[in-house]
Amino acid sequence: MRHSVQYLRSLVFVGQMYLAMPVFGLIYMLPTLVSRRFAFHAIHHYARWVRWTARWMVGLRSEVRGKVPVDEVLIASKHQSFFDILLLVSAVPRPRFIMKQSLKWAPILGWYAMRIGCVPVDRGKRGQAIAQMVEAVANGRHAPGQLIIYPQGTRVAPGVNRPYKVGAGVLYQQFGHDCVPAATNVGVFWPRTGIYRKPGLAVVEFLPRIPAGKPVDIFMAELQSSVETASDRLMHEAGFRPED
Repeated sequence: MRHSVQYLRSLVFVGQMYLAMPVFGLIYMLPTLVSRRFAFHAIHHYARWVRWTARWMVGLRSEVRGKVPVDEVLIASKHQSFFDILLLVSAVPRPRFIMKQSLKWAPILGWYAMRIGCVPVDRGKRGQAIAQMVEAVANGRHAPGQLIIYPQGTRVAPGVNRPYKVGAGVLYQQFGHDCVPAATNVGVFWPRTGIYRKPGLAVVEFLPRIPAGKPVDIFMAELQSSVETASDRLMHEAGFRPED
């Protein structure tokens, strides 16, 4: 019975979350045409709306830990579900993402993504994707902010191992910015697919910076160790065990 009630609450929550997206999008559309700073207002307010409604509708509280980066940095984050995107967006002032090409054409979402300076890439062709990503980021350097990349390339469920891709290392080397790793446990409560949302405390944690200038292989090893260790700790804190 309790599971059924939580599923119904989750269904209502997910429904209003997707309905709210075009509402926020339309409210901010005209101001965003005038200045892209309103695009950041739109996505910040939407992300905070979802965090707030998740808290009282399904009992999913959320928290951002660590020192939030506000300068021009590369953020390399663990990615488990849509919710960790929203936590990052709600925290940093000028987020822009390395995102898959198909999202560029998504209604509302794709338009705002391009307005804030997200970089779409075709992940199907690895070598071309890396070159495309570097070129696109270089062309967008006039729009400083926090460039967010998911080094595993996709959402990864808790307890699943997936290799880290070299794209994060290439960006780190090419553009000479510090990297801020980020860990999360959101997949324990908000899965990659499906409707059901579990109550609890979802966390995104910004970890100590990796200074610019390290060799790519050393950077990648340090990044993976930092993110995976912290994410495992957060998931353990949330009650997740690998056999779950």
